[in-house]
Amino acid sequence: MSQAGSKQAAARNAPPREGRIRRERRAAILAAAEQEFAINGFKGTSTSAIARRAGLAKAQVHYYFPSKEALYRELLRSIMDAWNCHLPGPETQQEPGEVLAGYINAKLRLSWERPALSKIFAGEVLRGAPLLREELFDRQREWLAQRTQLFQRWIEQGKMAPLDPTQLIFMIWAATQHYADYRAQVLAMMEQEELTETDFVTISEQVVAFLLRGCGVAPPAKS
Repeated sequence: MSQAGSKQAAARNAPPREGRIRRERRAAILAAAEQEFAINGFKGTSTSAIARRAGLAKAQVHYYFPSKEALYRELLRSIMDAWNCHLPGPETQQEPGEVLAGYINAKLRLSWERPALSKIFAGEVLRGAPLLREELFDRQREWLAQRTQLFQRWIEQGKMAPLDPTQLIFMIWAATQHYADYRAQVLAMMEQEELTETDFVTISEQVVAFLLRGCGVAPPAKS
């Protein structure tokens, strides 16, 4: 059995308390890596810095992630999973307004509460996306193809204006991630130290209304 397989088998056979500790340490490492990679980028981040932020020894970080690149890859996967899970596939029976509003709000919320995710992803793309190209872009293309089927079905049913689904998703990404990637500019232009929950509600309502009108989709009724 390979070393990775042995670790996985040991994790499955670990007592409940030990399993909980493993999950907590792994989560702490990923949370620390999220901050370090967002601040310093891939090249400027060390596993020693991640360990210090997580309150662990460097050896403990390497026990869960054999290299900085392996940890970075796992973080990129978790970012895409966090973004993608809020937009259902072609099997959904929900209406376009409900689906799109929910996705836009969820993406804005992630930008609001975890801006580091978008900064890491943008940094990877700006350096040529070497790791994304190797593995994750294939997954993202498959995800995009499935959502294109959903949007195309709505267009054929007359529930959405004829448009290019891919460009629509690009516009949603741009509008929502703006509040993470350009947070300093947003705060400066709004002359605020931080954005409040009231700001979030106002901005999310405007972004949802703007994008849905462009799609010819009625916004969902407010609860």
